[in-house]
Amino acid sequence: MNRATLKAIQQVHKIFKERKIKLSVAESCTGGLISHYITLLPGASSFFEAGVVSYSAKAKKGILKISSKTISSYGVVSKKTAEEMAEKIRLLTKSDYSLSTTGNLGPDVLEGKEKGLVYVAVSKKGNTICHELRLRGSREANKEQASLLALKLLVEFVEGY
Repeated sequence: MNRATLKAIQQVHKIFKERKIKLSVAESCTGGLISHYITLLPGASSFFEAGVVSYSAKAKKGILKISSKTISSYGVVSKKTAEEMAEKIRLLTKSDYSLSTTGNLGPDVLEGKEKGLVYVAVSKKGNTICHELRLRGSREANKEQASLLALKLLVEFVEGY
């Protein structure tokens, strides 16, 4: 793990512990890496409620209750799906904040969307934001980069409130 990732993990721990707020994560393309990062440091149980890997469209609909209409209209790799994933995991776990990822890490085009296209969403009650990432590395590098950028977005979002 690189220093930037460790720093982001430490920031998440510090903010969530100090503010006594709860976090949940819904991951698709990052495959649980964000949840892994959060739980690398001791004390995550004081703020980390849950991490769900909903990789397939079926899991997104069944576990997170993502609307079939959202997936059929926008696809699993979309801003709308990422936003809905973040909102649904936050509601499901009753956490204060949530984070979600969905995207195409490659190597092939998925739903007509190129390799490296990732959406990261962060949600709190009444506000959900989503960022589009266009990553250019290998599948593994894209997964690590998406996870790091997701943690950084989470920190920026929470610090803004």
